[in-house]
Formats: sequence, structure tokens, C-alpha cells
Amino acid sequence: MEIVALMKQVPDTETQIKVNAEGTWIVEDEIKWIMNPYCEFGVEEALRTKEKFGGTVTVVCIGPARAVEAIRTALAMGADKAVQVDDPAIWGASDSLGTARILAKVLEEIPFDVIFAGKQAIDDDMAQTGPALAELLGIPQLTFVNGLEWVDEKTIRVNRQVEGGTQVVECKLPALITCQKGLNEPRYASLPGIMKAKRKPLDTKTLSDLGLDPSEVGKAGQKTEILRVELPPPRQAGKIIEGETPEEKAAELARLLREEAKVI
Repeated sequence: MEIVALMKQVPDTETQIKVNAEGTWIVEDEIKWIMNPYCEFGVEEALRTKEKFGGTVTVVCIGPARAVEAIRTALAMGADKAVQVDDPAIWGASDSLGTARILAKVLEEIPFDVIFAGKQAIDDDMAQTGPALAELLGIPQLTFVNGLEWVDEKTIRVNRQVEGGTQVVECKLPALITCQKGLNEPRYASLPGIMKAKRKPLDTKTLSDLGLDPSEVGKAGQKTEILRVELPPPRQAGKIIEGETPEEKAAELARLLREEAKVI
């Protein structure tokens, strides 16, 4: 089976984030970068699919030179090869549709039966690239998947998280699946896996290699624009409820909720 895992490199959630002077994005210098956590679920499911049916797992990532570290992590987990799109014309500029157009071009050259992706990236939280890619490829999309079983080698059944419950969907391949927490527990890369990852194929392509017009992607191809980025307001200090007895404290809490917080 030919299996593709889409992957994005994002800022570590534990790194200190600063907004740039224009207020349009974050300062990307001197921060730690990691594989998008939701993409980890996709890579893990791709590897489990290979273990079940055999085949090849190809990781596809759009990102600058620093993204190689995250790509090598996926290879160390067990993926067989990777394709990276590295072109300065698209850094910090392509929106979800532009990114999907680039991925679609890459996948014109890669055979696939199933594509796994994270449900969203934790930097922009758009959750649009996977669905847009499926539309461009003309294949079914199964999004927000937190449960998966194989009916046979060509049919998949998934649980999708929906508001207020779970939707069960059965689908024939090829298909694109966006993965979220609860689907699996991503494995750690072993030391032998890390050593092998250094020798696995990593093909780097530019927009020119893919035959893409820069006007279709990057800033020129944007259909959406980030107008402003702000850090969340600092939390107010908590308040300790004074009182001699639990009853006094409860009465004071009720008063504060009614008179100050105005929530009751």
C-alpha cells in the first residue's frame, strides 16, 4: 500500500512567543520548532497502516531548511522517505488554499492509496489545508478522526468527532484522513531509527520543480489574510475568600459572584 503522511513544523507550545512589530505574525527567530502534534497522530497512523498491510510511507512537508529536523523525526519513527518543498516565495505567505495547491502538485508525482494529516496546525489553527487538498485531488475526506478500523485493504471505517456525539463513516480508498487526539499514541523514535533516518531519501523541491506559478501560491495567491495577531491578555490575580467557617466563605463567594463578577 502507498501511504502518505502530511507534516508541518510549528513552534513548540512551551517556547516563548513574541508578536512582530507589525502585529501580523510571531517573531520566528530563536524559538524552538517541533512537528505539529496533530501531525504526529497522522504519522503514527500511517506507520500502523504499513505494519498491517505493508507498503511505503512517504512524508510530505512544506517548510524551510529548519523543517528538516521535524522531517527526520518522522523518518526516525519509521517512515521510508520524505519530500520537502522549500522555496522562499512561500514562507510566511501561503494560506491554506495555497498550501493545498502545493501539496496537490507534489502528490501528482507520488502514488497514494491513503493520505493521513493532522486535523489542524497549532500555529494558525485553520484546519483547512486537509479538506482543500482532498477537494483538489478529487478524493473523499474524513476529518476530525479519533477512531479508525480497516474493513479490508480498500475500505476504512472511522469515528469522527462531531458536536454532541460521534459519527461513524465507512469509505473506499483513496481517501484523505485528518487525525486528532484519541486516535492513537504516537511512538517515540528509537536510537536505531534516528541513525537510519539520516540515510533515508529526502527529496527537496522548489515551486519551479513542481511547475507551479508563484502567482498561484504565496502572498500573490492568498485568498485570506491575517490582519492582526495579539497575545492573550494577562490573567488577573486570583482572590482568596476570607471567613471563619465554610458557611461564611460560601456566602462571601456568592456575594462576589453576584456583585463583582455579575455571573449570578
